[in-house]
Amino acid sequence: MTTNDSNRVLIFDTTLRDGEQSPGAAMNLDEKIRIAEALEELGVDVIEAGFAISSRGDFDAIHAIAKRIKNSTVCSLSRSARADIDAAAEAIKPAKRRRIHTFIATSPLHMKVKLRMTPDEVYDAVIDSVSYARKLCDDVEWSCEDGTRTDRDFLCRVVEAAIKAGAGTVNVPDTVGYTIPSEYFDLITMLKNRVPNIDKARLSTHCHNDLGLAVANSLAAVAAGARQVECTINGIGERAGNAALEEIVMALRTRRDAMPYRTGINTENITKTSRLVAAITGMAVQNNKAIVGANAFAHESGIHQDGVLKNAATYEIMTPESVGLSQSKIVLGKLSGKHAFRTKLEELGYDLGDNALKDAFRRFKDLADKKRDIFDEDLLALVDDEIQTENERIRFVALEVVCGSRGPQKADLELSIDGVVKRTTATGDGPVDAAFNAIKALYPHVARLKLFQVNAVTEGTDAQAEVTVRLEEDGRTVNGQGADTDTLVAATRAYVNALNRLLVKREKKAPEALRA
Repeated sequence: MTTNDSNRVLIFDTTLRDGEQSPGAAMNLDEKIRIAEALEELGVDVIEAGFAISSRGDFDAIHAIAKRIKNSTVCSLSRSARADIDAAAEAIKPAKRRRIHTFIATSPLHMKVKLRMTPDEVYDAVIDSVSYARKLCDDVEWSCEDGTRTDRDFLCRVVEAAIKAGAGTVNVPDTVGYTIPSEYFDLITMLKNRVPNIDKARLSTHCHNDLGLAVANSLAAVAAGARQVECTINGIGERAGNAALEEIVMALRTRRDAMPYRTGINTENITKTSRLVAAITGMAVQNNKAIVGANAFAHESGIHQDGVLKNAATYEIMTPESVGLSQSKIVLGKLSGKHAFRTKLEELGYDLGDNALKDAFRRFKDLADKKRDIFDEDLLALVDDEIQTENERIRFVALEVVCGSRGPQKADLELSIDGVVKRTTATGDGPVDAAFNAIKALYPHVARLKLFQVNAVTEGTDAQAEVTVRLEEDGRTVNGQGADTDTLVAATRAYVNALNRLLVKREKKAPEALRA
């Protein structure tokens, strides 16, 4: 079925803003820039680079991204306060294409309890914030926070006012993941039918996944007439997350017969971008995750395998190549050179700089000496681990442990802290506890261990272990990951990675609540 401009759906990615608000996710400046560049290469229309007034770190990241991004629109979130809008406008100033995204809550519960404002006061704030933002930026988006629980008459009233004040995009978010597809379809349809100037703005959808319906709700809104979808890579975001970009895009591409809409996404870059975000945030993708999970194109059932071997379309509704997966053409071993290693990584979707490549190649050689068969999963774990350790203040150097049933269990640990190598010995209730106690001795902190999880990357006794560690301090939660054929080394790397993420989180300060 042919498509036209009226069927073009813009992809608004908020991985760097809403995604970073995921419990455990934290990104430094260099990591945010790397993700922003990957999003532009992916073909994202709008990159919401952060919340400018929330912290100096967020402001600097938005400003740096605005300098580098050439094709995508760079956006900053702001509340309705003029100070927020000023900060957003200043942060995005270097961008070739700029957008200010301002919002205010409109549901009875949020207006009364959170804002302590009357509907009339909120209505006035909408007009003031949008008109003020419009003076600073030609492209203004306005969102009615908790839109799906807003009174319909009031919703129509504020949407009309926002458009009249200069909003080119009106976003109706399902902030708490409460709505269902048929209800959301009706809501978008109602706005198109009742708001007299609705043709002057693009309707947008922003759905959370609290009931597991974020993608379904977003697609329902598109069917009703929304032409922008706000989403994140891997569906990360607050609480249960946001609508997953890869699922939205591939659903529209795969079911074009039922949904004749198109995006500008280069789908062959989806897997590469997914892996980058997972590595940087420390938030692993579950194996059965649609599109980008390890099992998304895996077939174990004999019946399925037989069908796929005869014709892949029997059980695959899209090709692995369409999302950037390809059959392995190069098998690596301990005799492989750096050129083959680089080529293999490019095949897997990685383009490392010279220094990162050098470090990753050294670790690959160490792995090849320990492990006879090197699988793609081994390389992915190794490179993801290397990406996470770049620009960290605390770096793993060496570990020796004494363990067993007789005890005491002991760990000799060396860490590089701000460029200075330090060493200590600690004991504990088991080798993992001893290693973690050694980290605390070298870098004192009060964070509590909330999760310790070990997974084998591949099969066999020589498989790499991939460890996830979750730390919590003063309400801040961070995840860290580490990989190694030695489980204790992987655990120590994961803890150190989490601790570095905690240092990033400490630098961020949430903005004060907006009051009437």
